[in-house]
Amino acid sequence: MKSALVTGANRSIGLEVARQLAQKGIHVYLGSRSLENGIAAVNKLKSEGLNNVEPVQLDITNDDSVKSARAEIGKRTSSLDILINNAGIFGGYPQAALNSTIEQFKATYEANVYGAVRVTQAFVDLLKGASEPRIVNVSSSQGSITLHSDPAYKYYDYKGAVYLSSKSALNMYTVVLAYELRDSDFKVNAVCPGYTKTDFNGHRGSGTVEDAGKRIVKYALIDKDGPTGKFFSEENNAETGEIPW
Repeated sequence: MKSALVTGANRSIGLEVARQLAQKGIHVYLGSRSLENGIAAVNKLKSEGLNNVEPVQLDITNDDSVKSARAEIGKRTSSLDILINNAGIFGGYPQAALNSTIEQFKATYEANVYGAVRVTQAFVDLLKGASEPRIVNVSSSQGSITLHSDPAYKYYDYKGAVYLSSKSALNMYTVVLAYELRDSDFKVNAVCPGYTKTDFNGHRGSGTVEDAGKRIVKYALIDKDGPTGKFFSEENNAETGEIPW
């Protein structure tokens, strides 16, 4: 049975990704900053008949927590097939370039950038034990510098110096990571789930968590001929999904 780790998996898109992976017969480790919330999420999935799930306490902003999660999962398996770096934060308001605080930038980058780096580096040895390892960094089309430089982009006026720049940084990490792993069986991609109705945005989004989950899971399950080092947003490109950095 294949296995996957999903960070920030106790609610919203992360929980839906865990659900859809479990429905496909994959054993899913639900990473949750609060173990209590993780247990509640697992119990919910088990009530739906999905027993191939288990909670893992994982605070992606804390070195010790990530190391502990790696040790715990390492006791259960010698390989990990899929890593979904989903956990992240918005960073609060305001986010104007001239009045966002350094504290906002630090907190947001700690979760959205350093957290993904921290988890990836901690689990890459387990991923290397899989035959076709996959890493999906959950990004946002809002992190596309090209799109945000184009007045025709539908979210052009939705500017925010903190969150947007953190996703741009995550995108660059994705490019470099995919390049470093180019001669291996890894596939590493950044995926935008779309503007989804979740707690993250006060349920102002237009998409569903089910559709968001499908978009992420799709790239977690690509075959050996699938893309790597790419940026996908089906909301912005329904034909091929790929969008510019």
